Amino acid sequence: MDRDPMEAPTFTTGALAMPTPAPASNNSGKKASRFRRVCVFCGSSAGRKAAYQAAAVQLGQQLVERGIDLVYGGGSVGLMGLVSRAVHGGGGRVTGVVPRSVLPLELIGETPGGEEVKAVSGMHQRKAEMARRADAFVALPGGYGTLEELLEVITWAQLGIHDKPVGLLNVDGYYDSLLAFIDRAVEEGFVAPAARHIIVAAPTPSELLAALEEYVPAHHDASSVKLSWESSVDTMTCLPSKPDISR
Repeated sequence: MDRDPMEAPTFTTGALAMPTPAPASNNSGKKASRFRRVCVFCGSSAGRKAAYQAAAVQLGQQLVERGIDLVYGGGSVGLMGLVSRAVHGGGGRVTGVVPRSVLPLELIGETPGGEEVKAVSGMHQRKAEMARRADAFVALPGGYGTLEELLEVITWAQLGIHDKPVGLLNVDGYYDSLLAFIDRAVEEGFVAPAARHIIVAAPTPSELLAALEEYVPAHHDASSVKLSWESSVDTMTCLPSKPDISR
């Protein structure tokens, strides 16, 4: 029988205590995921509610159960550390993409497992590198950095740079006000209804990943000019055809 994905871990006060994740099961009965890697955006702080910390661990466990590897911003602090340790501890592969300016361990901590740490020149290249490596995106609760990363991949989807699913883990209604703002922007004519469809929101990791598996992107006009991220510079290039985003 599958382990209850919503079984809450126990956290101590002060430093975050990481529960031992359940080992990945090859006979869980779950349908094989369409995703090989998911990029997770989240806070470098743990947040004040234990629910945020529990959701980060549960998301990591759910990724392992589905055989999905993690791409994230690197390090071991805050929610970033919890989700990455949950994936690594469950036998999944963790890839951290880190700007060289924050590589010192005293700033971000050590990437769990250290299987792969990709050093990049800056924040723009970091986002492009994570996006290229991932098949979908999930945002846990976080602050300015998380919002900036989330809104950029949403904008990229709107521009046709990618058609990968973008998920919002709305733990305890954390993102209710953001979703209300976006709905207001649709009502006022600043966001197209089709673009609102880009965001997939759910309150739990299991519900969100299930919804992302079923996501079907809005169709773009194949005759329109497409944009693409480049691997070596922080600029965008106009291309006449849809770029390969399957990596």
